[in-house]
Amino acid sequence: MSIWRAALAASSAGLVGIGLARFAYAPLIPALIAAHWFSASGTVYFGAANLAGYLLGAVTSRLMARRVPASTLLRAMMVMETLSFFASADPLFWGWFLIWRFLSGLGGAVIMVVAAPNVLAHVAPERRGLVGGLIFAGVGSGVALSGILVPQMVRVGVVETWCGLGLLSVLLTIISWNGFPHEMAATAPTAGAPRRRPWGGAVVMALLVEYALIATSLVPHMVFFVDYIARGLGRGIDIGGHYWVLFGLGAIVGPLSAGPLGDRVGFGRALRAGLVVEAAIIALVLVTADEVALGVSGFIAGALVAGFVPIVVGRIHDLLHDVDRRRTVWAAATTAFALGQAASGYFCSYLFAATGGGYFWLFVFGTAAAVAALAIDLIVPVILPRRSAIA
Repeated sequence: MSIWRAALAASSAGLVGIGLARFAYAPLIPALIAAHWFSASGTVYFGAANLAGYLLGAVTSRLMARRVPASTLLRAMMVMETLSFFASADPLFWGWFLIWRFLSGLGGAVIMVVAAPNVLAHVAPERRGLVGGLIFAGVGSGVALSGILVPQMVRVGVVETWCGLGLLSVLLTIISWNGFPHEMAATAPTAGAPRRRPWGGAVVMALLVEYALIATSLVPHMVFFVDYIARGLGRGIDIGGHYWVLFGLGAIVGPLSAGPLGDRVGFGRALRAGLVVEAAIIALVLVTADEVALGVSGFIAGALVAGFVPIVVGRIHDLLHDVDRRRTVWAAATTAFALGQAASGYFCSYLFAATGGGYFWLFVFGTAAAVAALAIDLIVPVILPRRSAIA
């Protein structure tokens, strides 16, 4: 098996399942509202449905992977994602659209949990940072593509946009079809490792809470940022799409730079630095509508969305020695992230509707969640004995 071909397959899966299936929806929101497919409040709830599907996928992905070979499961999820694009091209009724947005989120979570470990299990330790960065950069590539393609395609029509995304998904599914490793590499328990809960360390539990809060804090950027610029600031869909391209470019750069940063300064310090930057760039939207400032905020938010992934993976490797426990905790971390996203998605959708389309409070909420994650990261190591950091 070619590691690089496997990495390309996993990257393509992430591009489809998350980069397009989730993030292409953000620049589509203004177009869906303008085309009168659904109300403004209803349209943003579909974004929350995708996050709810992601939560269910994160919870059930390990069970699926135990029953179905990883390569078969990943192919099935890419096919389902492709179908979701074509199904969304016809808004038969509100529930139809909601179901397919939900299924697209479910498929994205399964891809996130299964694809990278499936490939990295076959990669030499000295190459895992590089290969992992390439895999997660697929998500950012999808975000960037959505920002470039969607504003151009919506000029032709919303139906044509969904079909175009579906055709791109077909192409990427074909490219990746035979690239996935056939099975997860078997691993034996670490010799002498104590029989304890997979995430028994208090610091590990704190990491899961932090990761959930990271997801919570980034939802305003992931779901509402383009709509805020396009409609809230009155700058139009095309300009909003430009900012989404910056978000996507950041999401490409994020994982490619976060891994080496963690190797250099330690993943714990890299996580803390990321939380400080995160709180600052979300708060930046509250104090200025300057074009450059919004561009910086969008670019760095995109970098953090994807960049936190290899940082958290690296932190889990620091805290846990057993390979199977690392996989279990990574699945738990993905679930925590999904839970934070889903809860934040629905709360922000409610808040948006309750305030009559008020974007300000969305970013206040995001800033508060980022500050809470930073506070936990600063306080927990101080109040807990050092021995609790290892599970």
